[in-house]
Amino acid sequence: MKFDIQEILGLLPHRYPFLLIDRIVEFESAKRVVAIKNVTINEPFFQGHFPDHPIMPGVLVVEAMAQAGAVIMMAEIPDREKKLVVFTGIERSKFRRPVTPGDQLRIEVEVLSFRTRAGRMEGRALVDGKVACQATLTCQVVTREREQRSHDDPSTAQGNPAPESETE
Repeated sequence: MKFDIQEILGLLPHRYPFLLIDRIVEFESAKRVVAIKNVTINEPFFQGHFPDHPIMPGVLVVEAMAQAGAVIMMAEIPDREKKLVVFTGIERSKFRRPVTPGDQLRIEVEVLSFRTRAGRMEGRALVDGKVACQATLTCQVVTREREQRSHDDPSTAQGNPAPESETE
């Protein structure tokens, strides 16, 4: 199964400039995903990382793997518009080679364990068949909506903290 960018946008809440996958080229429900990220000089992070030697920040390569993994999780959730998949851990991350403008990242994520509310996955990002980054990622499914504060409590109105009690 393949997903184009519109289908990815339907599964993930990420948007420009933070959506870091362009296409899903392989998908096995609750098992595996292969995504593509086309890295261009137009990426906003290249302005400062580094101006004369552009390298995609490693943490963003890991984030691209996490987003691909989130597709696996979100595809299984019926009320996905009310949910988010968030990182809970990054383990054994290794950065093997730099990712630069013009590279195409092939992001491969395999499920190690999967439950409806949490997952553990092994991710690899490759450029020209060579591993650029690898990591074990853990994530959790959480409710998207923030907890609503009571409108009857004046101390929480407009986000103001409750006043400290005075002592004599």
